[in-house]
Amino acid sequence: MVAGNVHDSQSFHQLYDKLDLKNTKIVALDAGFKTPSVMRKIFMSGCLPAVPYTRPKTKDGFFRKSNYVYDEYFDCYLCPQNQILKYTTTNREGYREYKSDPKICSACPYLSQCTLNKNQTKVITRHLWSDFLEEADHLRHITLIRDTYKKRKETIERVFADAKERHCLRYTNYRGSPKVKFQVTLIFACMNLKKMAMKKFKAFLFILRFLLVSKLKPFSNLVEKDFVYSLGTCSYKF
Repeated sequence: MVAGNVHDSQSFHQLYDKLDLKNTKIVALDAGFKTPSVMRKIFMSGCLPAVPYTRPKTKDGFFRKSNYVYDEYFDCYLCPQNQILKYTTTNREGYREYKSDPKICSACPYLSQCTLNKNQTKVITRHLWSDFLEEADHLRHITLIRDTYKKRKETIERVFADAKERHCLRYTNYRGSPKVKFQVTLIFACMNLKKMAMKKFKAFLFILRFLLVSKLKPFSNLVEKDFVYSLGTCSYKF
């Protein structure tokens, strides 16, 4: 359990190391985990990420980053006017910076759509692990990856919604990390017991229906009658 002001991508690594990934091939995540470090972590563990499409965060009226072509061989970017943005430095966050020539940009007719920099210099950043992020975007078009991500809203999101709406986890009722951790652990333990009980109940109904249909002797007296079992608002009739 981490604080609420910690980003999901920062708390991911500590939690991911605790998971048992022996039989796991695909990991489905939301857009909050779509970062180069998280994608690299998943690929290095031998799994494939299933992430959603994220819209470009460029301002209206400006060129998107996809309009600038990256040349892997020469390690540079090409702008829509086919001018080169050369590599200059790598900042502390692990992003490589590519800058244009202000002498060329000052005479460009698309300068207003490219940058608002006072020095008339376009700067593009690229993370050292951007290749993993780009590969995750390519996998998004595969049918298996796309179908796996669709299951996320049917499984994980339902658990979150159930915890928030029915178990008061939208806000914390206690102060202090130990008390909140105890409350959350107890609630999710009860939710797991509920899920296990429902699975066993469904398995019992399946076996009972099979026995009634096959008219076995121990249940021969029940075949002639209607057997109705109600659980809450659900009714089952044989």
